[in-house]
Amino acid sequence: MTTQKYKKSGNRGLFDEQDSCQKLSAIGNPLEKISLVVDFEIFRNTLEQGILNKDKRNNAGAKPFDVVMMFKILILQRYYGLGDSQIEYQILDRLSFKKFLGLESGDKVPDEKTVWAFREILTSKGLIEKLFNEFRGYLEGKGLIMNEGKMIDASFTVAPRQRNTREENKMIKEGRGDELWNDNPNKKRHKDIDARWTKKNNETFYGYKNHAKVDAKSKFIDKFKVTDASVHDSQPLDDLLTVEDTGQDLYADSAYTGEDQEIVISKYQMNNLVHEKGYRNKPLTEEQKNQNREKSKTRARVEHVFGFMEQSMNGLTVRSVGIARASGIIGLINLTYNLFRYEQVVRLNIIPITI
Repeated sequence: MTTQKYKKSGNRGLFDEQDSCQKLSAIGNPLEKISLVVDFEIFRNTLEQGILNKDKRNNAGAKPFDVVMMFKILILQRYYGLGDSQIEYQILDRLSFKKFLGLESGDKVPDEKTVWAFREILTSKGLIEKLFNEFRGYLEGKGLIMNEGKMIDASFTVAPRQRNTREENKMIKEGRGDELWNDNPNKKRHKDIDARWTKKNNETFYGYKNHAKVDAKSKFIDKFKVTDASVHDSQPLDDLLTVEDTGQDLYADSAYTGEDQEIVISKYQMNNLVHEKGYRNKPLTEEQKNQNREKSKTRARVEHVFGFMEQSMNGLTVRSVGIARASGIIGLINLTYNLFRYEQVVRLNIIPITI
């Protein structure tokens, strides 16, 4: 049996990069698709006002990277599930990343410390939530936050597991984690005293929860709240609902049933379509089961949101320490989802867009 050998020319042709881009387009490049419908310049004003030092008197030092490009790097991280140590290599290695960021071969690429520092500024100044709300307003202006019903659910976001002693874990659970490792500041910086363990369906999880209110018609995330993983799904209900929800249908699974939840739903005068729950010695009637099945036709749509994050966005994870940083990353996850959902809506013309 003979094997045929293929020769490589070793020479880069004048149109090689253009040919590669055309092949990526033909295969289906999600970054090209989103670039066609989302003008990231809409975020520039918020980014520049929040980050750049307007009082700087001279041009000494290295020129900072463009804030919109840096923001797009954070979106790349969240869509592809990349850590800070990976992103620099991937930008250098992948033509599609360069094109999305507007970089040419040979351009300087931010390293992992620069990316980390940029995200830290966004987090510490509360800019991620502001950027999320800004795009939410953009969607509303396009008629895509339709306010014809809301769905609420929560999903775990996994954090790096900590190796602590039983006594240390006991103190953390009691809310005394700040008292630990004061003699070793470097170790303390790497310890997460906010994340928590919980168990669901015989599976254990460590980290945080992403509680989301989703527009029932368009499946855009309308509002979110981040907690540690031990917080019950229904607890942040009052944080998610607003006066704008008045009169709308509210869909959620049976985790959101109970007297406290009914009081909150009534407070916002919403139509309670939360699944009913059966109890010991008081199972659901056939009528209640049929009602739950009918509600599920809409409620199940919220699972598409978290399903996209798990599958297309490479899972719900954080590689940070503390709830402040986790909230920033989860906020970016939710914003990234909305951006790619918008691209899908525009491309497939799923929902008429108001011009």
